[in-house]
Amino acid sequence: MKDLVEFLVLELVDEPDAVTVEESFDDRGPRYRVRVAPEDMGKVIGRGGRTAKAIRTVVRAAAQRQGHGAMVDIED
Repeated sequence: MKDLVEFLVLELVDEPDAVTVEESFDDRGPRYRVRVAPEDMGKVIGRGGRTAKAIRTVVRAAAQRQGHGAMVDIED
């Protein structure tokens, strides 16, 4: 699942070396914290948060196919 998050974010940014994805687990399943360069933040979040919502939807759907949930947090 972490690879999916990394792939989606890396395809959007101009500075792929600045992308980090941290995985942690809680009672609801895995949580992914994504950090990108400040210049790329707008590309990852998108207008009105549409891109971020799309990333979360894809990751959540993939996680449900494996029988659990997943959360994606985009941090600056």
